[in-house]
Amino acid sequence: MPGEAEINAAYDQGRSAVIALLQETFLALAERIQKLEDQLAKNSRNSGKPPSSDGYEKPAPKSRRTRSRKKSGGQVGHAGHTLEAVGKPDTIEIHEVSHCANCQASLQSVPAIALEKRQVFDLPEVCIEVTEHQAEIKVCPSCQSQTKAAFPFGVSQPVQYGNRIKSRMSYLHEYQLLPLGRVQETLQDFYGQNIAEGTILSACEELAGQVAPVQQAVKGHLTHKTDVAGFDETGIRVEGKLHWCHVACTDLLTYYEIHAKRGKMAMDEIGILPNFKGRAIHDDLPSYFQYSIEHGLCNVHHLRSLEFLLERYPQGQGWVKKLRDLLLEIKSAVEKAITKAKTRLPAKTLANFSTRYDALLKQGFKLNPAERRPAQKPKRGRPKQSFARNLLLRLRDHKQAVLTFMYDFKVPFDNNQAERDIRMLKVKQKVSGCFRSRRSADIFCVIRSYISMARKNGKSVLDVLSSAFNGNPFCPAFISLPA
Repeated sequence: MPGEAEINAAYDQGRSAVIALLQETFLALAERIQKLEDQLAKNSRNSGKPPSSDGYEKPAPKSRRTRSRKKSGGQVGHAGHTLEAVGKPDTIEIHEVSHCANCQASLQSVPAIALEKRQVFDLPEVCIEVTEHQAEIKVCPSCQSQTKAAFPFGVSQPVQYGNRIKSRMSYLHEYQLLPLGRVQETLQDFYGQNIAEGTILSACEELAGQVAPVQQAVKGHLTHKTDVAGFDETGIRVEGKLHWCHVACTDLLTYYEIHAKRGKMAMDEIGILPNFKGRAIHDDLPSYFQYSIEHGLCNVHHLRSLEFLLERYPQGQGWVKKLRDLLLEIKSAVEKAITKAKTRLPAKTLANFSTRYDALLKQGFKLNPAERRPAQKPKRGRPKQSFARNLLLRLRDHKQAVLTFMYDFKVPFDNNQAERDIRMLKVKQKVSGCFRSRRSADIFCVIRSYISMARKNGKSVLDVLSSAFNGNPFCPAFISLPA
């Protein structure tokens, strides 16, 4: 707002100066109101805000999928899945007929003419089984020295929990994301065993130590031998302070790491992007573009931004809608080509898409000229641009990264793989809260990297946890563990 001295100066200069001052003030206020209204209008559907920020008044869903004209439910030819009877049940219970239901005559000595069978699938009674290991100690008759037999791998204490129940502790805490108190309750209800919180944490730490070499091997493979990988980061509180969990992933591998920073400093210290050999798929965070590597941008982020412009600004029905439809058209063309076992789009089609893309950006720039700072109020740095122009600049300056999915079918249209993987950190935060120590955060990242990788490779979580406790962690065949 203009001060008293500025108002008096304009008054002394005359009517035109007062009008100019009022116009400048009103324009500044209108711009501020517009920005505040835009901020309130953003939600998880038209921006990068998470769904948790929508509150109770969530936006009405607007699916981008087109109607398929198919009936809901299983389609013709779909192989259904149902519970089927087995040929050799574990237990057979025969229910005899003792009396006739009509005249009440005894039928105990009458043989049955047929059997009607019904099978019930259920769990057996589960309880803790205690195994005592006894190692023989013998005295050599020749030299009189004593020799003791070796205990099995992992049996190191006079009394301890076995690997199977330790794998259940880790499964509930690190995979199902239950807080320690609820893990205790679950183990008590399932197995009748009261297990201390410290024991659960010790089991998780032991598991992290067993699978850490696999995580490092995955990190090395992602860094040096991966053609396309997704990258993302999300905030997480550790010891009451904001930290960031960074993820690097493919459809078969996952690597998590916690860092106090979000940008290039963190990425440098994590060590994947500085030495990365493939194409990095990510959002528009400027830190990624500081690396001289091939990039691919998440177009779902662009679709959300275009959706916001459609909702908030009149020009949205022009170039914005056409650009959104063009991106979806390219995506559909790529998907159809892949279903037909093609490896690329025709050159004529690629040129057509690229030309249309450039023409729509040109229309957008014409309607959104660069903001110029008034000469009487010089400030350092570039003047702030509108939301639409900032989006246009990103789409123009990083055109190759935006459209790379239509040139290389190995590159996805979006970064959904990384976003799905990073979502587990938000679920963890909602269910269990923050991490009390940096060590527990690091353990979580190591174990979740291992579990996510195993799940992507079609392995049972409990099986790979048990094998890790037995000293044989799962590792995909295409990754070589260090000697």
